[in-house]
Amino acid sequence: METTLTQYGMMAQKHWREFRPKMVAALEAKGILNETLLEAERSTKNEMYDLTMKFQRQGLTAQQAHDRAWEMVREEYILLPPEEQPA
Repeated sequence: METTLTQYGMMAQKHWREFRPKMVAALEAKGILNETLLEAERSTKNEMYDLTMKFQRQGLTAQQAHDRAWEMVREEYILLPPEEQPA
């Protein structure tokens, strides 16, 4: 059974296809693209939750805490840096 991606996984897939086409092609060739996207999604959600709770304990509002957590986590799993372009 294939699990459906949520917003983070879909965002990662769109970003990766545009900026990391070689990585996507390699993952697809191995048949693990969806699995890798789901893992990125899971890791993002877990870290987002932990950081959001931490920031709320420090006095931020729920929205501020969420926004700060997203800024810290998004480039870790979802918005990966572009692949090197040939010169």
